[in-house]
Amino acid sequence: MSKPYQIIPISECGEQLVAIASDIYRIAPHPYMALGAPYGDRSPFFIRQGILERLQKSQAYLRTLRPNWQIAVFDAYRPIPVQQFMVDYSFTQLAESKGLPVENLTKEQKKSLMTEVIEFWAIPSDDPQTPPPHSTGAAIDVTLYRYPTQDEDSIQEINMGSPIDEISDRSFPDYFANSLDIKEREFHRDRQLLNQVMTYSGFQRHPNEWWHFSYGDQLWAWISNEKSAIYGGVK
Repeated sequence: MSKPYQIIPISECGEQLVAIASDIYRIAPHPYMALGAPYGDRSPFFIRQGILERLQKSQAYLRTLRPNWQIAVFDAYRPIPVQQFMVDYSFTQLAESKGLPVENLTKEQKKSLMTEVIEFWAIPSDDPQTPPPHSTGAAIDVTLYRYPTQDEDSIQEINMGSPIDEISDRSFPDYFANSLDIKEREFHRDRQLLNQVMTYSGFQRHPNEWWHFSYGDQLWAWISNEKSAIYGGVK
């Protein structure tokens, strides 16, 4: 189940992981830590220095378009054990959503379910030539929030039409592009806004996920027609 971008060579630039700055909103509690994902002493809210700078540039640009809106980080750095944990968790959740007991799955059912999971989740590879994007510190999952108005008492999440990590066609960035429904057209508009502000600073969006953006990893290089990536796996 290899991904097409995994053939891209990596010329690691050596940039360090840094904490996401306090001026960027981080969703808490972190969803995977709440599930018990094995982060150990690592934080999910770390990214490469260059990624932080680009994220801050995107946030500044968003403020010129929507002064009271905020990019919100759902997830960032993901060690390989966490990637494996979330792939296994998503596999189980998908099976249960289809009414299929995991312990009784046939070989064909397992293969079919995993194909669906891997459409959205990267393979948790230990091979330094094929690191999952989030394990490089160069990929982030983001959405949009807005600061409260006079009638509200807390920051509000923008409804993007489907939750982050949903394994369905609704996760495709342009799923609502041709909808005649007013609300669904708003979902598409806000997904386009998120893409606009993220690509402004050089990020590329995952073809299947409205929330996933990266710069400098293999997926970014593949989408951008670059000859090599500059960020490899970080342990």
